Amino acid sequence: MVEEGALRLSRRHCVSGRLPDFPWDHLLEHAERARAHPDGIVDLSVGTPVDPTPEVVQEALRGAADSPGYPLTIGRAETRQACIDWLERRHGVTGLTLGSVLPVIGSKELIASLPGHLGIGPGDLVAYPELAYPTYEVGAVLAGARPVARDSLTSFGPEVPALLWLNSPSNPTGRVLPVEHLRKVVDWCRERGTLLVSDECYVECAWEAEPVSVLHPEVCGGSHDGILAVHSLSKRSNLAGYRCAFVAGDPALVAELLAVRKNLGLQMPGPQQVAMQAALDDDAHAVEQHARYAARRAMLREALLAAGFVIDHSEASLYLWAQRWVDGAGEDCWDTVSWCAERGILVAPGSFYGVAGRQHVRIAFTATDERVAAAVARLGA
Repeated sequence: MVEEGALRLSRRHCVSGRLPDFPWDHLLEHAERARAHPDGIVDLSVGTPVDPTPEVVQEALRGAADSPGYPLTIGRAETRQACIDWLERRHGVTGLTLGSVLPVIGSKELIASLPGHLGIGPGDLVAYPELAYPTYEVGAVLAGARPVARDSLTSFGPEVPALLWLNSPSNPTGRVLPVEHLRKVVDWCRERGTLLVSDECYVECAWEAEPVSVLHPEVCGGSHDGILAVHSLSKRSNLAGYRCAFVAGDPALVAELLAVRKNLGLQMPGPQQVAMQAALDDDAHAVEQHARYAARRAMLREALLAAGFVIDHSEASLYLWAQRWVDGAGEDCWDTVSWCAERGILVAPGSFYGVAGRQHVRIAFTATDERVAAAVARLGA
């Protein structure tokens, strides 16, 4: 006879217990305080696009709405070719073939699943930047590997990571790694047999620097062996709701991802693939959106500096990596979050992204013009 409660999740079955806390839950109290502002909340804590999805993309989606059959996991050839053409046209990447590209259902699911799908597991080391998107750690934990945050290659000593994540432009800091540094990392990984994956989802959100893909011939020497790059259309094309992303690089690694994902039914819906192709083929809407973000960034940056903040890095991405100085020193990030919430502004504490961020906050400029203007007014009050 089964005892009462015996069917509850055992510790072995409770996967969520092994994962880091979902950070946004810790912001709820501050969000409530910000919502109490007479003019409402200005939510700058998450980089969620708010501007309309481009009409060229909506039209493509409508035209592909009649889609009764299953899509192929490998994706439409036309969509993959659009990825190749975009990387070459906009970012100088050469040498890719249709077998070098795989559409995925948003970049986050790929990042979280990639270590396990490429056979990384117990006993392996997965490394990522000291200030980083939490999903890199999640992917390592889900695979049973050991996650470690490292910025310096020399800090590994004799240890050799099975997988090394790069993120340029960085979320949360907006830092852009120069070509020389990227080339050094590529060489280091190849010498040790380490898989190198570069998260380049903010590559077209640049303001004071020119991000370069790890797949660029000046970085990889014209060979994509052992290298993958992850790209997303969520920010560039206001497609976060469509879940359109892709991974490109070493065709052997792409083929392995494909073989695993086939068995899991991880197929990007056909209509979204058509919409993704339309977005990649059209640069005009991306240029227009870039100008919108540039204007919002300039407004917020000026207001933050006038309010006594210091802004570090932030040369790219959709965030300002800011620090509030009090009595000649940077204050704790949660004190800054509270200070902003009292003014009806919600920002993300830097500690979400690693201990090195405990004196910074991440401030998105993806809100509407009206909400950004409201934040500027409140910062200057």
